[in-house]
Amino acid sequence: MLLMNRFLRNLLIFSLLLGAGIYALRVQFGAAVVHPSAGWLLLFFAVLTGITFWLTWRAYQRNPESLMTAWFSTTALRLVLALGTIVTYLVRGGAKAGNSTWTFLGLFFLLYFLYTGFEVWNVVTNLRPFSKPGSEEV
Repeated sequence: MLLMNRFLRNLLIFSLLLGAGIYALRVQFGAAVVHPSAGWLLLFFAVLTGITFWLTWRAYQRNPESLMTAWFSTTALRLVLALGTIVTYLVRGGAKAGNSTWTFLGLFFLLYFLYTGFEVWNVVTNLRPFSKPGSEEV
């Protein structure tokens, strides 16, 4: 449970730093640079990252040999939910001229890669089975 608490603390700090950066860009440049849905996207990726890490962590607790399977499964889940979000945005009118579609897509993929990198960093530093003393290195 300590690992999960540490992850949630790091996720909160990471999200607050990203939120502060997005807020500063919005104040400085407005909607031309930062899409109005930025707060929702930030929340979406923070929750998605928390859920996927929790699923990976639970699978690792049950069977340490299944770490890679769990990690790839949650990565696939993340990808499907991200694509679903983009399709939903476009179908609900985001693709119309004047709706800052490129701003939305740029911010979306930037947050996608930042949160994915954050999760990879946490999985590699906290859950890798070969980092424990006495185990064989792969």
